[in-house]
Amino acid sequence: MTAEDSQSAHVQEEKRGTEYLANERTFLAWIRASVAVMSLGFLISRFGIWLRELAAESSGKRLPPTTASLLIGELMMGLGGLLAVLAAWRYHVVNRDIERGRVSADRGLVILVTAAVAAIAVFMIIYMIKTGS
Repeated sequence: MTAEDSQSAHVQEEKRGTEYLANERTFLAWIRASVAVMSLGFLISRFGIWLRELAAESSGKRLPPTTASLLIGELMMGLGGLLAVLAAWRYHVVNRDIERGRVSADRGLVILVTAAVAAIAVFMIIYMIKTGS
């Protein structure tokens, strides 16, 4: 028995239909998450522009552009796009594994996505602390 066999599960022939449908539901959940991340990124990037215009209206003077909210928003939109690509890749890998009768978890993908979201969160926190005063 190899290390890979000890970390994978056997899929019985009569259960494969259920596994295919579960894989599809998981793929759709990843797609919903990617759309949500992209939407939030768009909102963040436009929010900085809106705040600058609002301040200019109330004070009558033009404020310097803030690029941090635009950068954070673009990073989040990029992460959302990457999530969609990773979702499609993982969907096909799992389908292939189901056809072979063995499936396993992909901890690397989970760690990668978690690290990316955490990095953006830290960047946003630093930005909020620096601009909050």
